[in-house]
Amino acid sequence: MTDQTFLDHVADRLAALPAVRAVTLGGSRAQGTHTPSSDWDFALYYRGGFDPADLRAVGWEGEVSEIGGWGGGVFNGGAWLDIDGRRVDVHYRDLDVVEHELAEAEQGRFHWEPLMFHLAGIPSYLVVAELAVNQVLRGTLPRPAYPAPLRAAAPPMWRGRADLTLRYARSAYAARGQVTEVAGAVAVAAMQTAHAVLAARGEWVTNEKRLLQRAGLRDIDAIVATLRPEPKALTRAIDEAAALFALASLARARGA
Repeated sequence: MTDQTFLDHVADRLAALPAVRAVTLGGSRAQGTHTPSSDWDFALYYRGGFDPADLRAVGWEGEVSEIGGWGGGVFNGGAWLDIDGRRVDVHYRDLDVVEHELAEAEQGRFHWEPLMFHLAGIPSYLVVAELAVNQVLRGTLPRPAYPAPLRAAAPPMWRGRADLTLRYARSAYAARGQVTEVAGAVAVAAMQTAHAVLAARGEWVTNEKRLLQRAGLRDIDAIVATLRPEPKALTRAIDEAAALFALASLARARGA
């Protein structure tokens, strides 16, 4: 199948599943940044009792999770599939949850959730970001702008988490010469700061893959590369990371 034929084929099959009201294309293919080897990210939006058994019954090769199988919360499960030789991810999106989080984001309210493979976890407004950036293939969905109240509320939350992450690394890990723990904390704090920077710009984030580049924080690599099992060296690296994060936040505050 050509890419377009493949896109139509998958969208039609997903849209025909019971309870599904809309289907979107996300990820790099929705944003035009993909390569020929990029996978295909679809989301099915359902109302009421979606049953993953209906997706399994289509017969595509791969793994189909139950509702909540990826940890619950707003990112409540999906499937990893092989269709026509292409790698395909399908995400479940409960329309009741999505509409609730959209209303919350418009008031500047959200919460944090852990999610596998995401160092900093995710904000509940991730599902709102998907509405804004993904391509709707079947059905209709809202297309929200970035709410001003969210731009005000999200950056201080993310900056606060980054600050606490570095503080803990300084007191609990650096003094013991624990390189791995410090490296992990610095990486997490970098992602948290990047979320703050992008939120202050009013730019949606749907994953962490290019988050540091977008936030101008790629220089953290050089700091991580200096880590060695010496308390003074680890403390210095944490201080340098904190200075880099503060500079990124200051640049945004000045409109840079």
